[in-house]
Amino acid sequence: MSMMGGAQARRAQLNREAVLSATPVRLLTMLYDRLLLDLGRAEIAQNIEDWPVASENLLHAQAIVAELSTSLNVEAWEGGEGLFALYTYVSNALMSANIHRDVARTREGIALLEPLRQTWHEAADLLPAPPMAAGGVYGNA
Repeated sequence: MSMMGGAQARRAQLNREAVLSATPVRLLTMLYDRLLLDLGRAEIAQNIEDWPVASENLLHAQAIVAELSTSLNVEAWEGGEGLFALYTYVSNALMSANIHRDVARTREGIALLEPLRQTWHEAADLLPAPPMAAGGVYGNA
């Protein structure tokens, strides 16, 4: 394995470990971070007419929105139905952005989701830190 391949494999392993050990609120912020990263990449690719890259990123963003939508308990709080409607709208906008190669629809998705990403991060920062496992972050030394 090349040095570059080894570094990529290590990064992928660290990402898997971060996801597996994350709290639910941290998973949510990670999803939003990746969602906005995908949309930013899609926007750049659309602007330079790199349609395969744009499509790949839009499809991944759609998958994240679908995950957020299906995992949302609309009855848990009074804003649940509104958030579900927003996810449905954004999902349709991203499909349209991909099918019609419409960067304006991608930008619309970014404009709608970025404030939510920021809000979830702010909410996560207000929560107390979860207790450390025995041995701390690095396990038993």
